[in-house]
Amino acid sequence: MTTSLVRLKRPATVLAALLMVGMVCAAWTALPGAPQHTLREALTFHASFDGRTDATYAAGDPALYWAQSFKERQNAAKGLPPGGEIRRAVGAGRYGDALQFTTRKSPIVFFQGAENMPHRTANWNGTVSFWLSVDPEGELEPGFCDPVQITPRAWNDAAFFVEFEKQPAAIPFRLGVYADFNVWNPTKRRFADIPADERPLITVERPPFGRGTWTHVLFTFERFNTGKPDGEVRLYLNGRPSGALGPRQQTLTWDPDQTTIALGLGYIGLLDELSIFNRVLDDNEIRVLHALEGGMKGAVQ
Repeated sequence: MTTSLVRLKRPATVLAALLMVGMVCAAWTALPGAPQHTLREALTFHASFDGRTDATYAAGDPALYWAQSFKERQNAAKGLPPGGEIRRAVGAGRYGDALQFTTRKSPIVFFQGAENMPHRTANWNGTVSFWLSVDPEGELEPGFCDPVQITPRAWNDAAFFVEFEKQPAAIPFRLGVYADFNVWNPTKRRFADIPADERPLITVERPPFGRGTWTHVLFTFERFNTGKPDGEVRLYLNGRPSGALGPRQQTLTWDPDQTTIALGLGYIGLLDELSIFNRVLDDNEIRVLHALEGGMKGAVQ
């Protein structure tokens, strides 16, 4: 009888131990440090703009550059343009300082793409994250503006960008992910003739931007440069899924040395906490990144 009782108790003891281990593992996973560690390992670039315009961490060149136009970027100089149209706004950021754009017509500022936005010729994946503070109705001028644009050539040729389009009746926010021009538009159709569902865009008609608020923008991309129609893109706003693109062929042929991470093209507002990762962040990591106290800078340091 005693032996039987002991045998009955052992499974319960083992079960309790297993449950305890599971709880400890779950608690560890929930600790802020655990996801932060995985974020830090995947990070290739981070610009906090706190105390300086150069990147806080960069796998490539950390310097911010400026030029009179995109076409003149080969003659760029380091730092901010001298006219004051673009400046570092002390204490005005999501965390600490931020980059502020005060007029639609201004020189361009950019970081070099090589290594900072690591390009792969096969099975390319990654994540780009940043914060914007803008009142689209009160601050933006009519037409298009791109707070962030990453490309070696043009907005519609092997490019990533986010844009606002200020129309009389609405101001949609879009993520554009354009493969090589001859891949996404092989017959060279006029853009107006391309049906909306064929355009390489994710459109948010009522985006969560407004005066005095900060909005977290993040997008992931995976299975690029496979030569197959399997590339996918996902957009997140404030940590929440806000649209998807694909699967479709996403072949982006880049010369990394010609690639720029341009900021504030035609944009009037604040930008902060620009981060780039060399893989797709999962939903939990995206929520952690969105909720980080002090931003990614703390995880880097």
